[in-house]
Amino acid sequence: MGMFLNSRVPYEGYKEVLRDPYFVDKTLILKELVPYFGKRNRYCCITRPRRFGKTVMANMVGAFFGKTDEGERIFEDLAISGEKEYSAHLNQHDLIYIDFSKMAKDCREYEMYIARIQDRVTEDLIAAYPDLGISMTEAVWDGLQKIYERTKNKFLFVLDEWDAVFHMSFVFEVNQQEYLLFLKNLLKDQPYVEFAYMTGVLPVAKYSSGSELNMFVEYDMVTSEKFSGYFGFSDAEVDRLYEIYRNESETPKFDREELRFWYDGYYTAAGNRLYNPRSVVLALTDGQLRNYWTSSGPYDELFYYIRNNIKDVRDDLALMVSGERVAADIGQFAAVSMEIHSREQIYSAMVVYGLLTYEDGAVLIPNKELMDRFNELLLTKDALGYVYNLARKSEQMLQATLAGDTKTMEDILQFAHNTETPILSYNNEVELSAVVNLCYLSARNRYRVEREDRAGKGFVDFIFYPERKNADGIILELKVDSTPKEAIEQIKDKRYDLRFQGKLGESPKFTGRILAVGISYSRETKEHWCEVEVLQGTGV
Repeated sequence: MGMFLNSRVPYEGYKEVLRDPYFVDKTLILKELVPYFGKRNRYCCITRPRRFGKTVMANMVGAFFGKTDEGERIFEDLAISGEKEYSAHLNQHDLIYIDFSKMAKDCREYEMYIARIQDRVTEDLIAAYPDLGISMTEAVWDGLQKIYERTKNKFLFVLDEWDAVFHMSFVFEVNQQEYLLFLKNLLKDQPYVEFAYMTGVLPVAKYSSGSELNMFVEYDMVTSEKFSGYFGFSDAEVDRLYEIYRNESETPKFDREELRFWYDGYYTAAGNRLYNPRSVVLALTDGQLRNYWTSSGPYDELFYYIRNNIKDVRDDLALMVSGERVAADIGQFAAVSMEIHSREQIYSAMVVYGLLTYEDGAVLIPNKELMDRFNELLLTKDALGYVYNLARKSEQMLQATLAGDTKTMEDILQFAHNTETPILSYNNEVELSAVVNLCYLSARNRYRVEREDRAGKGFVDFIFYPERKNADGIILELKVDSTPKEAIEQIKDKRYDLRFQGKLGESPKFTGRILAVGISYSRETKEHWCEVEVLQGTGV
């Protein structure tokens, strides 16, 4: 066993995952990979946002197929063990596993980075085939070709974090082209390649300007249905994990619905919803719902993508933070230079990186974990203009609502109307709700705010669920060319307050007041009217 050839790294990495009580068995993907072996389309590139299980899957592939002689210990009780491919392929292949995010000590230039990979692979080949005269001075592909010519042995390649090199500070555009050429020489049309499994965040097409890596069949989350069920967690899988958590916790800190609200909301090309797997596992492990995934990236990551074209996206942001979908054409996020300018490039990049999700021709913010980050963006970046100005009024709006100060509420909404706000055409309640959402943005720090939530006998515009049990809950209904009184009557008639009650036999979820808030706008007079009423007889 060497550093890259038949390494123990993927075996040890996957064995660690198996020890987790919230492990999900995805081993049946191994059965789907076998038909690629030895075929012309034997090059497979699967891309997903970070923290969506790419490395776990790469380790699993390496641990199963590579010659570690220990695979049976970890796979014998998993789903793949019941398939015919199990005995035929378990630990039967020479496998070269490379994690391209790893670097040499004190690595400061591309030449040093790539030399480490080439030299260590060649050393492994010399150790495994000492009689073939492989030299440290020859190219890796020449050594592999020599092995194939003399022994007919073929190799599986598992290449993790293939695109990491494009984010390294010492790698320049000329180096990126050299790297693509390295991968082409190593893999393309080489007879010693039995199968190549490559994974990363960015699809190959985003970087390969010519035909360097056109042999790869690419499978992303947005456009490819194949393999979509193997990355991320499905509803059924999270149901099972939550049952484990509930059975092992004396006092569960959150319910199943809260887990969905925080981490669900990504869509596959097949139309299935997915949870962020890392966040789900950490929330269940820690017994706490919080931001796990986005905290692993740069603080200003969202602003990085929009900074070159704020004008074209800020209206969309105002709609998306209120829970709306925004129509968008998601194409190839292109350019080795990583320059992002057009609206389409911005949204394509954010979908690829998992900061937005995409379904049926529209982009949207998938869940609370991401929504909190977008709220933070709107509250801190004055470059967003009117969106920032409205968001900064949100704390005052919340306090006025809790105090029943409808005059201040109406003044703030009038301030919103008097700004240069393109979305304030108020042709329908969607636009009104986007502005109202901005005016209540800071409430999200203390409330779980849900839009168009099923409640009682219908759907309500906004429900504010307080994080503290003794805080006030808020039900907010919007009306255009109507009255706030009508809005409140709708809240009462349709019993939207029922969402604040516990299940039969349980204690109420909240002990504070429930406030019914009606907000109306007249397109004729351009005025806003507000009314706040404390609901009575709710049993809370």
